[in-house]
Amino acid sequence: MLTDQIRERVKKAMKSGDTIEKNVLRVALGEVQSEESRSGKTLDDDAVTALLRKLVKSNQETLAAGPGEERRRILEREVEILAELLPRTLSVEEIRAALEPVRDQVLGAKSDGQATGVAMKHLKSEAAAVTGQDVAQAVKGMRS
Repeated sequence: MLTDQIRERVKKAMKSGDTIEKNVLRVALGEVQSEESRSGKTLDDDAVTALLRKLVKSNQETLAAGPGEERRRILEREVEILAELLPRTLSVEEIRAALEPVRDQVLGAKSDGQATGVAMKHLKSEAAAVTGQDVAQAVKGMRS
């Protein structure tokens, strides 16, 4: 289970003295525990993955705001650590290839938003691991 992996990595980080890894993984565990107490049930790996993605997104938004050099280095390392726990997602090129069966529908959509909706529906039916941002980029590339 993903939560167990995070706990194990916290222990290893503590033993090795990696405070950045220890701290970011403790934050992740805190998020998991908070959500579990709110919902009254143990989170499955999909829910934990969603929380990890939320933490990564938050750090990326902070990075985009242009923090100082030291804070930037810490945030980049935290993103790297959290990303290691996430399932691999398809690249933009792999998404384009996966969308070939619905290419005509994507191209025929009235807007990029509708085309992205068609793409997401198809990719979900294929159980493809993707990010919305990458799908939107792939769709724009196909439509231009």
